[in-house]
Amino acid sequence: MTHDDLDRVLSHEEGILPSSSFATSVMDAVRQEAAAPTPIRFPWMRALPGLVATGLAFAWAFLILFKMTRAAAQFSATEARVLALSLPTDIQPTWITLAVLVTAASLAVSVRFASGRS
Repeated sequence: MTHDDLDRVLSHEEGILPSSSFATSVMDAVRQEAAAPTPIRFPWMRALPGLVATGLAFAWAFLILFKMTRAAAQFSATEARVLALSLPTDIQPTWITLAVLVTAASLAVSVRFASGRS
């Protein structure tokens, strides 16, 4: 196909006409989309406490890691190994308490939402 043939086809007076069923199907799709209900909004106010708690937990974990790193840097290599081995047993009750509290809070929130009270 040459450029002249292409120009002749594109300059055709009648142009390209869609089939009659195409326009009907497009309008049906437009009407169906217009009649659809609006999407449900995300409940940001209900998710906010969980997001804040997650942020606080990450900040707390970062603070503990920072303190452990700083304390380990102040000691010799042998003392740092002893400190690293002894810290998890000292911190373990704190982590267990945090896990129990987070579990209890998530259960309370789940029961509240499941019962229909908000």
